[in-house]
Amino acid sequence: MAFLKCFAIALLVTTLSFLSIDVGTAARHLLQTAPFNVPALPNFPIPMLPLPPLTTTPSLPQPSIPNLPKVTLPPLPDLSIPRNIPSIPGNSMPMPSLSPPPFTIGSTSTP
Repeated sequence: MAFLKCFAIALLVTTLSFLSIDVGTAARHLLQTAPFNVPALPNFPIPMLPLPPLTTTPSLPQPSIPNLPKVTLPPLPDLSIPRNIPSIPGNSMPMPSLSPPPFTIGSTSTP
């Protein structure tokens, strides 16, 4: 159980550290800086190996595909939008009031 907690903390720290790095700026910086003290690699000749002779594969008989009957699909139903859309009646239901009841000065209730 302790290993799982340590692993989760390490994963969280790693994720947060990678999220805080601006990758575009870091990549631009690496591309613009020239490497120092890197020896140049010599150009080695590419060895030309003889190609192996081409082998022919034996021809296999082609399997025959039987003629399948042509399948026809039924026509799709008409999915057009109806032209006569009924209108929504306006103010048919009263809207609930979310404001508190009015407070009047001088109206006190005594128990």
